[in-house]
Formats: sequence, C-alpha cells, structure tokens
Amino acid sequence: MSQQGNRRRKRSREDYERGLPDYHDPTAGFGGAPPAYSALTLRAVLASFGLVFCAVAAALVIMAGLTVLGVALAVLAAVALVNLAWVIHRKRRGEPG
Repeated sequence: MSQQGNRRRKRSREDYERGLPDYHDPTAGFGGAPPAYSALTLRAVLASFGLVFCAVAAALVIMAGLTVLGVALAVLAAVALVNLAWVIHRKRRGEPG
C-alpha cells in the first residue's frame, strides 16, 4: 500500500493502543529523531491542577472585588476543562501515555 493510502485508511483501536507516531510532531523525520508520543497522563494531571487552581482562584478574586482578573481566571479554568475532556477522550480511545 502506498504512503498516501496509509494516511487515508480508518485507524483501528490497535493503532491507537500502539500510539500514533509523529502525531503531534511537525518536524518528524528531521535529523533521525525518534517518533514523538504524547504524555497523556501527565497532561491530564496538569490540566486537573490548572482547572482546580484557576476555579478556586477565580472565585476568591471575584469575591475580593477584582472582577476582570476573576473572569480571566475563569476563562483559563474553562480552557483547562476542555483540555482535560480531550485528554480523557484520547485515553478512553486507547492511546498510550
């Protein structure tokens, strides 16, 4: 099968369980670097911490009267929540990391 054909076929669960080499690496193949894999568990932990920290900080800052800073922290908490949801989706799909 040609290189073009490999890219277009639907990926199976086994493909995700093995991991998708160079999935997030736009410079893959330069200099003989090994394929990059995403550290999903670390990303989930960091997103969880960011979500909790930003949500609590937003509530405290808004109660202190700094509404603009509180809204900015709430937006960051929402971004962390979306990131966490995406990481959980990828982990449930079977990707390692």
